[in-house]
Amino acid sequence: MNNSFGNMMLHPLMLDVIKKLEFQKPTEIQQKVIPSVLKGKSVIGQSQTGSGKTHAFLLPLFNQLDENLHEVQYVITAPTRELATQLYNEVKKIIKLANKEQVWKAKLLVGGTDKQKMMEKLKEPPHFIVGTPGRILDLVKNEALSIFSSKAFVIDEADLMLDLGFIDDVDQLLVRCKPEIQLMVFSATIPQRLEHFFKKYLENPLHVKIANELSPESMEHRLIAVKHRDEASIIYEISQTINPYLAIIFTNGKENANSLHADLLEKGLNVGLIHGGLTPRERKRALKEIQDLRYQYIVATDLASRGIDIKGVSHVINAQLPKEEEFYIHRVGRTARAGMEGTAVSLYREEDIKLIEKLEQKGLQFVFYDVGNGEWKDAKAWNERNLRPKTTTTIEKEAWKQVKKPKQVKPGYKKKMKKQQEAIKRKLTKQSRQKKK
Repeated sequence: MNNSFGNMMLHPLMLDVIKKLEFQKPTEIQQKVIPSVLKGKSVIGQSQTGSGKTHAFLLPLFNQLDENLHEVQYVITAPTRELATQLYNEVKKIIKLANKEQVWKAKLLVGGTDKQKMMEKLKEPPHFIVGTPGRILDLVKNEALSIFSSKAFVIDEADLMLDLGFIDDVDQLLVRCKPEIQLMVFSATIPQRLEHFFKKYLENPLHVKIANELSPESMEHRLIAVKHRDEASIIYEISQTINPYLAIIFTNGKENANSLHADLLEKGLNVGLIHGGLTPRERKRALKEIQDLRYQYIVATDLASRGIDIKGVSHVINAQLPKEEEFYIHRVGRTARAGMEGTAVSLYREEDIKLIEKLEQKGLQFVFYDVGNGEWKDAKAWNERNLRPKTTTTIEKEAWKQVKKPKQVKPGYKKKMKKQQEAIKRKLTKQSRQKKK
């Protein structure tokens, strides 16, 4: 295990960049990925946000860069323009720290920007292409860009790429690359459909899985049973008990997000909306309004748990729990950052119990509550059986024995039987007292 960057056969220039980045020692994913990337091996990396995966591929790619070749050498793709922009900013930062601004070239290719201007700038091919698959593919099809010369191809947040429907664009891009291209895939989870994709393009890749660290100790995890109520009503009740700096309300899918957003607006909550189904203009406006603190609540899909950097989140509310543990960790990871405290409140149903059990087995501690009339109330845990206290007396049993069973079952028969039982019980209790006298 290389527990120091100095043992990784990196060029002195890259070691100098690492020093300027103030990295003391490689993170677990960097220790495992950097040496393999330097050897030209394809990699599948599973890790959470904040594990250092971006530099796990950027540092070795820059190390291999041939500045004398004026052609595209690396393609880095991300599912959202926000994520692509974050990656591009890291690329630019390394170029600046290496004092290579005049030599090493990178271009950001995302939607919502002037395509014609972009095509002009691509007349001189950059070494690095960073962008969303759709925009890169569009420029390749228009022959404004060739990626056949690229030595390595990175797919970041691959499961989100799959969810948002961009994996087909990635597929079309890889068809336009050399068959032996080095492929690096990073993903929080590996769904079945991604497995098929990997088999098509990856031959004996290094598979690195970094165990998810559970959320910080400064975070509290609350669970509320839905119990035939609607989500908007419960979330409205929660809003009456908390005063968040900013709360993200997560839903599973954009249809649920749209519906919940409309219901919460109707209840008078100051709430924004962000998901992959918004047009580029709508998403840009929503993000600006969020950053300007126009909203106290934001309804969002999993896009926001990884694809967008939203600062100052004090509360995470799961209107619906996700299906996978990793997604829960990503969602709640939006709060309790930089030593701040945070609260995660999740609405749960019977079908969520398996997920809750898995998270508990990993050491996560949940506190069970209900909420109403502007206050939190303690509630029983899902696994505490609601057993009736054993107070069934001999008289009660005897009373039930004496109840006449109806020959025909009619509506309300249970109530009538209960009435009979109560009357017989009173009679038997009276007789019992008289005997004692």
